[in-house]
Amino acid sequence: MSLGRHLSMKLNDGHFMPVLGFGTSAATKVANRNVEEATERAISAGYRHIDSAYVYQNEEEVGRALQKKMADGTVTRNDLFFTTKLWSTCLRPEFVQTNLERSLKKLQLSYVDLYLIHFPVALKFGEEKLPKDTQGRVIFDRVDLCATWEPPGSPHPTRDPSQLPPPQAMENCKEAGLTRSIGVSNFNRRQLELIINKPGLQYKPVCNQDPVIKAIADKHGRTPAQVALRYQLQRGLVVLAKSFNEKRMRENLQVFDFQLTAEDMETLDGLDRNIRYLQETEVCFPPRLASMSYRCPL
Repeated sequence: MSLGRHLSMKLNDGHFMPVLGFGTSAATKVANRNVEEATERAISAGYRHIDSAYVYQNEEEVGRALQKKMADGTVTRNDLFFTTKLWSTCLRPEFVQTNLERSLKKLQLSYVDLYLIHFPVALKFGEEKLPKDTQGRVIFDRVDLCATWEPPGSPHPTRDPSQLPPPQAMENCKEAGLTRSIGVSNFNRRQLELIINKPGLQYKPVCNQDPVIKAIADKHGRTPAQVALRYQLQRGLVVLAKSFNEKRMRENLQVFDFQLTAEDMETLDGLDRNIRYLQETEVCFPPRLASMSYRCPL
């Protein structure tokens, strides 16, 4: 099964994104060569949306998998929808495009289909993905996320260009053809509205096995994972499925031939606890920055 346009979501800029993708993040104990092999198997199984990120530290392996499957004729570049993400240490506008160019080099691609701000928390610039001080505390940075999206001054074409910062932000990456679409990830509503409500933007972003889930899965003769995926699809969301097991990869694609009932959806809605699950628990909004560092000047 291959996910074509009929199983895709139309983005604000007119591009189409497959609603079910394959995630390439992996626990540190998983060797990168396993990620490469898993990505090859995923493409062979029918996945065309591949999700990656600089911070996963496996872009070279994922890139090799893409090149192999294009070389053997399984897919062409146009068949694939590839996503990568800007990590928190590069949120300053002057580092945004450089970070993407570094990812493209590792991936052996000339462009990605979607470039996302990975997480709405700025960390100190550098090679460490989680910079810490001598006390072991994470070192944060002060960055206006609106400037990460569009550098200050760009909405004012009458200003002296020599007084403007280098065009390196998210919108500039799209304009340069390095990515077809741009967006955000892990943003809450307030953080998203900071960008959406900024005047002058060219492009704006939009959008555990539980006994309850297991009971619904048993009723439909499906796995809990298939129910969780189907639930999100019926909510109109794009979903990333991650498994390095070939059997489960194929199972996760079998979510378009059944429908959850309105009662199922209401039951699953009731599981919402208004919390975010994130393994990197140290990366969170420090209290002193929560109300100031991410304010968008109007």
